[in-house]
Amino acid sequence: MIDPFFPPIPALKAWVEPFCEFLHLRTLPLHIHEVFGAYLLYHTIFEYFSPTISGIVSSRYTKLSSEGKIRWNMHCVSFVQSVFISYLAIRTMLVDKERHEMTSQERIWGYTGAAGLVQATACGYFLFDLVSMMRFLKIFGLPMLAHAVSCLATYTIGFRPICNFYGSTFLIYELSTPFLNFHWFFDKLGMTGSKAQLYNGLALIGTFFCARLVWGTYATITIYKDVWETWQFRDVPLPSNTGEILRHNPERSFPLWLAFTYLAGHITLNALNVYWFNKMIEAVRKRFVKPPGKEI
Repeated sequence: MIDPFFPPIPALKAWVEPFCEFLHLRTLPLHIHEVFGAYLLYHTIFEYFSPTISGIVSSRYTKLSSEGKIRWNMHCVSFVQSVFISYLAIRTMLVDKERHEMTSQERIWGYTGAAGLVQATACGYFLFDLVSMMRFLKIFGLPMLAHAVSCLATYTIGFRPICNFYGSTFLIYELSTPFLNFHWFFDKLGMTGSKAQLYNGLALIGTFFCARLVWGTYATITIYKDVWETWQFRDVPLPSNTGEILRHNPERSFPLWLAFTYLAGHITLNALNVYWFNKMIEAVRKRFVKPPGKEI
């Protein structure tokens, strides 16, 4: 499926091509305008839309400290991003017919324009996140900076292209993020312990379990299987009629370090998902389950 968005300005595409060629990011020039566009969108929400709208909607926002407003605005951006990228990822997985017919080699080395759009939009957000973590390092700390770096690097490397297919697959994780942001907003709006926060907490736990633990484990096993099959046949010549899906990666460049990086990254993320899931349950219990001996 082709990219449904308009193509990049020729001058912009030509400007980034030498840099992308040097880093073997062959499909990035096709989506560079989408990366910058997504970055600009999220930056605008953070700097202008969120402060203006939040100040009108809630008087509590105006009473927050400077740090509190920064955190609030970041949660607003995170909410918009998670809804938007989830829609794009699900839409691509449903309507991109080429995805449904891909072999293991095409899922690892292949490329479609629609999946590239999803990947570029995610990169734009992670670029915004990285810039924000650097600007407000004292607020968010080194762990969040490291998280932003790793996310941006992972999705940027995908423009080799490699694992373009799985970009949309793993972005299904974001289905739980809107509820996580709502949980934070309920605390700031004085609704801690309310029924709304309880229902949202249950939705958060449910979507996190389904999207990250169940779906995430299934997707991780699938990518491990594809990587293993692809690695075994890396030296087997491709047929001459490989078609459009593999045309951007004819030599099937798959360094061993890259395979280990992807696999190690997903193992780490799955472990973190289990850790975060337990923390979420603890947070919900702390707000709604009273200690023994205390009146409710």
